[in-house]
Amino acid sequence: MNRITYLKIKQLIVIICAWLVVGLIMSVYDHFVLLTANSQGPSAEYSFLLSTMSNIGSALIGALFGGSFMVFYVNVHYRDKPYAYTVVAVAISFILIILFIIAVLGVVFIPIRTGKPLTDPISVEALKNFLQDTSRAKNIMIWSLVVATTQLLSQINSKFGPGTFRNIACGKYNTPREENKIFMFLDLNESTTIAERLGDEKYHMFLKSFFADITNPILENQGEIYQYVGDEVVVAWNHGDGIKDNRCVQCFFDIKHQMDEASERYRRGYGLVPSFKASIHCGKVVAGEIGIIKRDITYSGDVLNTASRMLGLCKKYQSEIIASAQLISELCLAEEYVVEPLGFIQLRGKENQVMLSAIGLDPRKKILPKTKHSLEDPMDIKRVNEMLTSYCGT
Repeated sequence: MNRITYLKIKQLIVIICAWLVVGLIMSVYDHFVLLTANSQGPSAEYSFLLSTMSNIGSALIGALFGGSFMVFYVNVHYRDKPYAYTVVAVAISFILIILFIIAVLGVVFIPIRTGKPLTDPISVEALKNFLQDTSRAKNIMIWSLVVATTQLLSQINSKFGPGTFRNIACGKYNTPREENKIFMFLDLNESTTIAERLGDEKYHMFLKSFFADITNPILENQGEIYQYVGDEVVVAWNHGDGIKDNRCVQCFFDIKHQMDEASERYRRGYGLVPSFKASIHCGKVVAGEIGIIKRDITYSGDVLNTASRMLGLCKKYQSEIIASAQLISELCLAEEYVVEPLGFIQLRGKENQVMLSAIGLDPRKKILPKTKHSLEDPMDIKRVNEMLTSYCGT
């Protein structure tokens, strides 16, 4: 299972759990309303257990099928659409799904309630009353609101990146904290020339395609997209995640492999294939939440300044990727990698020299990329539903 699929299934499980809680709360709320002084009380056919089973069953069916549709289809194929468009579209789609669920629940629970088969006139009349009950309209309104809110939160989470919105909501970085991180600054080559050649609008689409294509290799190597800055992307790793299996270095070559596979598409669309360079450095940074109107989590410290300065040396030394000796000393680079020491170098704006090395691949060796699925690959929703049904039943 690739990293993107894992994140989507994790998101779907969160939706399932949240909607089951909503279903339970609706049952308890309805029960208390029936016992208030303004109510005539529950009818003779009312059962809190059946009501709870009905609401939770509706939530589970809706989350398994509708949630899968939202996570694996809408948020993939309509991610270029405005947030409001996807929220409204999903809400309307779910109204139809809810109507279907109501019909299914009526067919299932009416024979249980009446004790007679569905073809019996008593069950037929009870099903008619069930479908015409005004509580059905209430459920449609509530679940449409729940669905719209879920989709909005999903879009917000996508905007901030996996885990970032949760950290902001929980206040994890209200107080700045020190963390050990690895940063990779990755920059397109000859971006100014490309922009002049393609024009502003087409260059924007070119960048959009490039950033989309590199997302999967980054996530596969446990990286976090920290920032997009013009034609540059900053990738961050928790120190242990980036060091393990040389992921912070492997990521660069996985991106190269991704570009090789997509080269024909870029030639057809833009007349060129993107090339890029990168710098990698590690160390302690301070992570904290900033901003009043627009809040975000940022990293600050000498590590980022050093990595940024290192990027400018790639052209001078004709190297695709430059890393600090501090980082290389913590990696266990296999023989497929070639490390060329560049010596102690005085970086602009820094007092102390930094030991740097260029990293490449031995042309006689070949490292198989970890990335095996494109970001555009459709997800088999039926298979996911089967996995989740099994998960929920255990």
